[in-house]
Amino acid sequence: MSLIVDIHRSLGAFSLDAAFEAENGVTCLLGASGCGKSFTLKCIAGIEKPDSGHIELDGVVLYDSGKHINLPPQKRQVGYLFQNYALFPNMTVRQNILCGLHREKDRAEKERRLAEMLKLMQLEGLENHKPAQLSGGQQQRVALARIMVNEPRMLMLDEPFSALDAHLRDSLKIELRDMLQRYGREVLMVTHSREEAYNMSSRIAVMDKGKLLGMKDTKELFADPGSVPAAVLTGCKNIAAARKTGDHEVEVPEWGIRLQTAREVGDGLAAVGIRAHYFNTQTQQNRFPVQYVEEMEEPFEVILQFRYAGQQPESAPVWWRLSKEKRPREFPAELGIAPANILLLYS
Repeated sequence: MSLIVDIHRSLGAFSLDAAFEAENGVTCLLGASGCGKSFTLKCIAGIEKPDSGHIELDGVVLYDSGKHINLPPQKRQVGYLFQNYALFPNMTVRQNILCGLHREKDRAEKERRLAEMLKLMQLEGLENHKPAQLSGGQQQRVALARIMVNEPRMLMLDEPFSALDAHLRDSLKIELRDMLQRYGREVLMVTHSREEAYNMSSRIAVMDKGKLLGMKDTKELFADPGSVPAAVLTGCKNIAAARKTGDHEVEVPEWGIRLQTAREVGDGLAAVGIRAHYFNTQTQQNRFPVQYVEEMEEPFEVILQFRYAGQQPESAPVWWRLSKEKRPREFPAELGIAPANILLLYS
């Protein structure tokens, strides 16, 4: 199965340009709130209409501005899970799920598919409960069952964990991930959480201010985000403007240092990034004098802030994150970082 999206839409001062392809598995659109992620889903589902472009699912054209094709939502065979699940509060679990089969006339077939969904979603015994009687996770499974009972060609999830309490999210991420693997079709998920994107998806497309910056395999993106917005979204805390000074060397004026890199430096370099947990007291490469500034304590980790000896005084301190049991008794005079851990970020 495959999805092809190449659309443009102007919304006042905001402009959306999204172009990507996705295949079987879970693809995540990762970006800050207001960057156009949810609007992209709505265009695919047919709830919103782009100004121009093309949307195709499994060889079927859903939208094409040049050919004047714009299939209505009910003909696109796309399942859309809204952030708040949109369950009917006065209907039971059974009634909510059967709403997804309102076009099916065969009563026996309806009952068969209902039973199948109740078993798949582990909702057996809750058929006569109403949404208010269910936990957040159970409500999510009912909403998914209502979508999937109609056997859509693709499933789209819009911030699927935003309506859940924080303590439920970790267990439900595992539960939903396993269920989506059993689903076995294309899934497109929207989130602003890098943890959700990393845990749930095999590919991530980064969006920033209405632009899709590119798509990579999940682990590859975190290892090499490639741009400043992608580095920020994947949790990089130390980012500074840099310029190329050699094939494997960059200068970082803000920090007053030059760094050796494992990756070859391209001509369009804009900045470098160093993840806070990459610093090491033993590493001899890219080793420079540092001065302690302050620290922040977290439940299981500590963030030690420091400045390089030649760092510009107006610049922000650099973050070093490590587990509490590894915190040194005395702050080291020097810190190093392996060339492979220097992120090269381009404009």
